[in-house]
Amino acid sequence: MQHCSIGFIFSCTSKNVMFVGYIRVSKTDGSQTLSPQRDAMIAAGIEPNRIYEDLASGRKDDRPGLTACLKALQPGNTLVVWKLDRLGRDLKHLVTTVDELRTRKVGLKVLAGAGAQIDTTTSNGRLFFGIFAALAEFERELIVERTQAGLAAARARGRKGGRPRKMDRPTLKMAMTALADTNSNATDVAKRLGITTTTLYMYVNGDGSVKAAGQAILDQNSD
Repeated sequence: MQHCSIGFIFSCTSKNVMFVGYIRVSKTDGSQTLSPQRDAMIAAGIEPNRIYEDLASGRKDDRPGLTACLKALQPGNTLVVWKLDRLGRDLKHLVTTVDELRTRKVGLKVLAGAGAQIDTTTSNGRLFFGIFAALAEFERELIVERTQAGLAAARARGRKGGRPRKMDRPTLKMAMTALADTNSNATDVAKRLGITTTTLYMYVNGDGSVKAAGQAILDQNSD
C-alpha cells in the first residue's frame, strides 16, 4: 500500500478508468471517523490503495488532502466522493471545483446523498457536468459585473486609477470576490482594482480568503 503525508491513497480500474477517491470528516476529536466513507467506497468495488483524506472543516480549515488529490488527477481519471458536501466548502466552491474537473477531462462519481445520481462515467451522469459548467459561467459573469460596477463607483467618487493610499473595504471585498474565482489572475485583479499585486497579497490570499490585515479592515467597518 502506498503512503503519503496526508493518509492513504486508493484506486481501482474499471473499464480502463482510473478512480481516485477523496473522503473527509469535519471533526478531529474522535466523534467522527473516516471508516464509513471508506467502507462505502470499498463496497462500491474500489480497492483501498488510493485514497486522499482530510480531517478538516469544509469551510475554514486548509484541506491538503483535497489539494493533493486535485493535483494528482489526470485526464480520463474519475474522482469518487461519498457525498457532494465532502468535496465543496460551499455551493460556490463546489460549482467551481466540478467545472475545473470537467475542463480537465476528469470525471466525477458520487456514492450517496442528494448527488448520488452523478456519475459521469455514464451518459446520463455527464449531463450534470453541463449544469455545473453553466453555473460556473454564470458566477464568473457576476464577478466581472460586480467588479466593473465597483470600479465605476470608485471613479465616480473621484478615484481615477493608480494605487490607492490604502486598502479600503469596497476594494477589499472586490478583491476577495475576484480571487475566489479559480480562473482569476492576481496580477489582472490588482490592475483592475488600481493596486499592486504586493498590496493585494497583503490583505487577501490567492483563493480569495482574507488575511489578518484584511480582516482588520472588515472589522473596522462592520459597525
